[in-house]
Amino acid sequence: MEEKTDKENPIDTELVEFLSVPKVNARRKRLSWYYAPSFLLLWLALFYAIVIPLYYKLPDRVTISEESHRPGEFVAERAQQYLYTYDRIGPKVTGSYANEVTTVEFLVNEAENIRAEMRSDLYDLEVDVQSPTGGYVFNDMVNMYQGIHNVIVKLSSKSSQSESYLLLNSHFDSKPGSPGSGDDGTMVVVMMEVLRQMAISPIPFEHPIVFLFNGAEENPLQASHGFITQHKWAEKCKAFINLEVGGSGGRDLLFQSGPNNPWLMKYYRQHAKHPFATTMAEEIFQSGVLPSDSDFRIFRDYGNIAGLDIAQVENGYVYHTAFDTYENVPGRSIQNSGNNVLALVRAYSNASELYNTESDDNHAVFFDFLGLFFVYYTETTGIVLNCVIGVLSLILVGCSLWRMSRQSEKASLPQISIWFLSILGLHVVGFLLCICLPLLMAVLFDAGDRSLTYFTSTWLLFGLYVCPAIIGLVLPLTLYFTLLPNERLSHAYQLQLSLHAHLVVQALLAIILTAMGLRSQYLCLISMIFYAGALLINLVSTLHDRGYYWAPIVVFLQVLPFSYFCYLFYMFLVIFIPVLGRNGYSTNPDLIVGLLCGVCVFFALGYAAQLINMFRWPKLILLGLGVTTFIFCMIAVSDVGFPYRAKTNVMRANCLHTRRIFYEHDGSVSRSDSGYYFNYQDRRAFDPLQDSALNLTGLEPVANSCDDYVMCGIPCFYYSWCKWRQWDGWLPRESEVILPGELTLDFLGYTVLESGTVARYQFELAGPAHMNLFIQPVGSAKVDDWSFVRKMLDEPEEFQPPYQIFHSYGTDNTSLKFFIDMEKPDGSFDTPTLELAAVGHWVSFEYERDAEAKDFVAAFPDFVHVMEWPSIFKRYIF
Repeated sequence: MEEKTDKENPIDTELVEFLSVPKVNARRKRLSWYYAPSFLLLWLALFYAIVIPLYYKLPDRVTISEESHRPGEFVAERAQQYLYTYDRIGPKVTGSYANEVTTVEFLVNEAENIRAEMRSDLYDLEVDVQSPTGGYVFNDMVNMYQGIHNVIVKLSSKSSQSESYLLLNSHFDSKPGSPGSGDDGTMVVVMMEVLRQMAISPIPFEHPIVFLFNGAEENPLQASHGFITQHKWAEKCKAFINLEVGGSGGRDLLFQSGPNNPWLMKYYRQHAKHPFATTMAEEIFQSGVLPSDSDFRIFRDYGNIAGLDIAQVENGYVYHTAFDTYENVPGRSIQNSGNNVLALVRAYSNASELYNTESDDNHAVFFDFLGLFFVYYTETTGIVLNCVIGVLSLILVGCSLWRMSRQSEKASLPQISIWFLSILGLHVVGFLLCICLPLLMAVLFDAGDRSLTYFTSTWLLFGLYVCPAIIGLVLPLTLYFTLLPNERLSHAYQLQLSLHAHLVVQALLAIILTAMGLRSQYLCLISMIFYAGALLINLVSTLHDRGYYWAPIVVFLQVLPFSYFCYLFYMFLVIFIPVLGRNGYSTNPDLIVGLLCGVCVFFALGYAAQLINMFRWPKLILLGLGVTTFIFCMIAVSDVGFPYRAKTNVMRANCLHTRRIFYEHDGSVSRSDSGYYFNYQDRRAFDPLQDSALNLTGLEPVANSCDDYVMCGIPCFYYSWCKWRQWDGWLPRESEVILPGELTLDFLGYTVLESGTVARYQFELAGPAHMNLFIQPVGSAKVDDWSFVRKMLDEPEEFQPPYQIFHSYGTDNTSLKFFIDMEKPDGSFDTPTLELAAVGHWVSFEYERDAEAKDFVAAFPDFVHVMEWPSIFKRYIF
């Protein structure tokens, strides 16, 4: 009988014939190619119909007028009132009057207002303002603080005799120039309203609650260290909830837990109103990929207590900028966080586990499923599940191969097994291409100075990285099926083998990740469960052997895992893309985005993408994806791909207007100059500014001076700046920078100690609220001891000179007296022994900038947020 053309066949008839095609024609009958775009668009439609609405789902805001009808609920409108007052204080830099006095008074006054409203028959409320002094090693620097401030409120039930406290923490200081209404004002006011709700509740709780409003987190993490190591209530804190914001708004993500206290996750599962969490975020954050840290580290490492680290993660573009304002904090986000925190505080403050919080040496695997429910189990349980599901999956694959051999007239089980191994090998190649092609795109765009094109136009990711990942995943098997057709096994069976290969790869991947101790292998577990379920249904129902009738079952059961994986990796893109605008010049940010997109495609479309081979001319379909990539590339290199937008998606620049003085061993000044020191925040450095009104004539790399001066002769601020200093820039300035204050380093002399090879050099440092010391031994000399924390000297394999000492203070501006013991084998201390740099930073806007610096900063384009202040760098040789 003559075969009809596609146009002569109604669509439904073609579909039916396609699904139920006889074995002898199975290798020839496929759906027409024009069905493929609809198939691919189906997944895109599911992304926008399911993933996006669930990801952005937030509760309605509770208003003050509704409070009488909704007793015991978090009232977002009142928290917003607190936030409005907090925002109008302005930037709250540690050491500034705004932070150390005005904000402290605001918090104390609000706590006293709550005391007046409190059920005094049920509760006691104590308010303490702490001013700690201390120091510790933070990453690659000694982090010292003096006279900073914490506002601490303890709420306890009169009926309770518990000596186990729950700690709730947020910070009220902010970055220079930023009001900090998101980071961390949002969580400050959430804590304040939670305190109020607990204080007016008619139901007492078992364990006292300590509300720590800390005033030096951005410095970094100083105030939490001062509390947990010195405060009278610290030893009794047995669990904590740390509240952070990585942007402004959105849902609050649980991204760290424990360590080794899975009961915390059990309570989170039972009581969190709007669960949003993943153990994968915990492992990524703790890997150091993100240029951030939180007080969680301090409570864990110095307090030896377990807790939760929770942060809002939306709109990271305004994070640490002047645009982090009250107006950019949605009320529904405050309500979401308030609902969660209030419920958790009520639960933990009545938890019997708080009496005994000993570690059980078991991590937790946890994640929310599309925000609908929360899944939690121990790491040991996860290992068992991986093994069981992995073995069952492999058994099902074996059963499928056996059924194919029974149903095929021309293929035996050994032959089918060999073909399957070939397909498995090609699928491994496809997996590698799925990851490598997006990475190749990242390398090519970076080589063409076009990184971060998606920074504002995030939709470009679909063409730039998702399409290449799909092509890479499918291409090897598409070429195999089209160039080497198998006449002895139906195409429907061959296509099933390709899906089985993906299942086996995921089982192997789960084993590898488990052996590496990574809990993120739960992604493989989810994927295996849904495909193995589809395979089991098809085997039991015999759809497995009826042409392509097995395909709808597979597609239907892929909807949920597809939605979850897209939801998960969309969250990471929401977090990472803004972060990459401040990740520094030294790394290619597109590699991270490309990797995320490739892994997302592997998990979300690993099974569905292979079904492209159900259609005729699959190579044409892949060509269409390639054309789509090309079109997106052309768009990306146009003005659409320019990364930055004024006020919303800004380029970041750190600019210190600096005076430098270099003293030699004899006390003479060998060099004195002024200029602008630039700490580049993203991969493009200042390239986007070349055609602007900003005069960058004479801009040179800092690396030119690294061989001549300690710390390259620049006033780098934190350890993160100093670590990558060779990538920074220096722009000389003819006129001298006018500083708003003085920095003095007085050399008090040196004394040769009893050994004869060690001399003690004594100094006194005075200056602004933020200062640095950089210590570099000269020649054969080495640092034997000093008056700072010794850890860096005791671990020379980890810490190498130049050593950085970071010192800041709040209201106590007493000068810093210190000594450095230098050892020289020859005992000759009349020759150069120590190169020492003293750096002062006038960070707060309470200090005046000179007129020329103001004009220079004002010349930056409106799409740039400049974090700037005056600084001085003094180099000495002793």
